[in-house]
Amino acid sequence: MSQAESRPTLAQQLQGCLIRDRFSLARLASNPRQAKQFEKRKARSEAAVQARVAAKPVVHYPDILPVVGRLEDLKTAISKHQVVIVAGETGSGKTTQLPKICLELGRGVLGTIGHTQPRRVAARTVAARLAEELAVPIGEQVGFQIRFGDQTSDRTLIKVMTDGILLAETQNDRFLEQYDTLIIDEAHERSLNIDFLLGYIKRILPKRPDLKVIITSATIDLERFSKHFNDAPVIEVSGRTYPVEVRYRPMTEQARKTRPTRVCKWGFLRPSMKLWP
Repeated sequence: MSQAESRPTLAQQLQGCLIRDRFSLARLASNPRQAKQFEKRKARSEAAVQARVAAKPVVHYPDILPVVGRLEDLKTAISKHQVVIVAGETGSGKTTQLPKICLELGRGVLGTIGHTQPRRVAARTVAARLAEELAVPIGEQVGFQIRFGDQTSDRTLIKVMTDGILLAETQNDRFLEQYDTLIIDEAHERSLNIDFLLGYIKRILPKRPDLKVIITSATIDLERFSKHFNDAPVIEVSGRTYPVEVRYRPMTEQARKTRPTRVCKWGFLRPSMKLWP
């Protein structure tokens, strides 16, 4: 075997680097004068990957959640397919457990696991819950980014954000190379941001074969979403609800005295209310 044949290709050399660094490293490698700079930046990127591997927390799953019963099916589907659609009812645990499943499968190392939520409050709450279950401080391995608020770092493996933040990032990161996995949650809301994201992600998938996309929703038109992503597999997860009993307190004596006694075109009037001095 000749020396040229035994030498690893550029793609093989960059396998251990962060996805976001590979394009710039490839440009440096094409210029022989930048060989030292290429080796320096390549070593820095590989060191960042090793640091992310060492920072991975231990993943545990609560047995009470219905999504845990489909754990193996979800792992198999995510491993074999680029796009997976998860239809789970409210209370199934898909929002908090899917990022942990991706983390266990080795995602979040060469790039970040991006997890979108339609509202800022939801993004903060989900990030806090994930950090609690993984026993890590918020802003380290698990972080969140919302408008006017960013608690992420270079060590962040799971990033929870609003869909507007991800959409804005496409302006400077055309192929979303800082992510190796994207979870689009609550897709059934079909907001303008979500629709733009679904269309944009489908266009970049051929150029990002390493990107995994998981679309989740409580209620969704499964067949249409599957066809939109070239017959992507669908995993259905049952939900968990609790009975709700409505009770009314007995009316107090004060409430009986102050309840409306007259009706006019301005609405209800109490005996003590006057329309003029």
